[in-house]
Amino acid sequence: MPRTLHFISGLPRSGSTLLAGILRQNPRMHAAMSSPVAGLLNSVLEQMGAGSESYPFFNEARRKTMCRALIDAYYADIPQPVIFDTNRQWTARLHQLAELVEGFKVVCCVRNPAWVMDSFELIHRKNPFDYSRMFNAASRQTVYSRCETMMSAAGAVGGAWTALKEAYYGPLSERLLLVDYDLLTQHPGRTLELIYRFLGEPAFAHDFDNVEYSENEFDLNLGVKGLHDVQRKVAFKARRSILPPDLFAKYQDMDFWQDQAGTEAGIIAPRRADTQKRLIPEETP
Repeated sequence: MPRTLHFISGLPRSGSTLLAGILRQNPRMHAAMSSPVAGLLNSVLEQMGAGSESYPFFNEARRKTMCRALIDAYYADIPQPVIFDTNRQWTARLHQLAELVEGFKVVCCVRNPAWVMDSFELIHRKNPFDYSRMFNAASRQTVYSRCETMMSAAGAVGGAWTALKEAYYGPLSERLLLVDYDLLTQHPGRTLELIYRFLGEPAFAHDFDNVEYSENEFDLNLGVKGLHDVQRKVAFKARRSILPPDLFAKYQDMDFWQDQAGTEAGIIAPRRADTQKRLIPEETP
C-alpha cells in the first residue's frame, strides 16, 4: 500500500476536481478525478458476500486481504509518496477504510446544495444538443424533473449528500475536513494551508494562476462536455442563479454542516448568511 493514502470526497460540483488539480502541482502528491477503486471494492465484496456462491470460500480475514490487495494493485505504479483517491462513495465507507488504510484522512468538498443543483443545471444548458447519461427521457424534461432526479437517494447529488451526512455525524468524523467551494475559490492560499495542516503535510507554494487538469474523454463518454474542466486561474466571479426561486429555496437550507454540534469534523466554510444569496462565485468550473 502507498506510504500515505488519503481521500477526496463530498458533494459533486463542489471543487474536488479543482482541488485535485491544485494538489497535483506538489511533486509529493498524486491526485485526480473520481477513481474506480471504491466501485471495485464494492463489487469484490458483493462477490465474496452472503448470497454469492463464492461465499463459503471467504472468511473475514481473507475478504479484508483481498480488498487491501486491490488498493495495492491499483496504485502500484504511482511513484508519489502521498496519494489521494477521489470518490463520493468513500464517506459511506469509513468503517471499511478504518480497517484497510492506516491513518487516512478525507477532504470533503462541499457547497450549498442550492448552488450544486444550479451548477448541474448550468452545465446541462451549456450542452443543449447532447443528451447525457445523467438523465433518461423522462427525467431530463424540465429543471424540476432534473433536480428531483439528482436529489433522489440514488441520484448524483442525493446519494453523495446522504453519504456525507452519515460520515459527518458518525464515529469517525474526526477523519473529515469539509472544504467549502466558495472559500476555496476566494482564498485558495489560506484554504490549502489549512488542508496541509489537517493532513500533517509540509507547506507547498502552489501556483493558483496556472492550475491545469481535465478529463475530456471521461466527460465525452458521459455526454457532459466540460463537466471536469478546470480553468487555469482559480477565480471568484459573481453571477445570479439560473434556478427558479422556489427550487433555490427548496435546497438552500440543506447545508447541514452549518450545525457543528454532534460532530468532530473540521470545517472550512462561510456562515449560512453568506451563502444563501443568489449571487455567488462563477464556475471555475
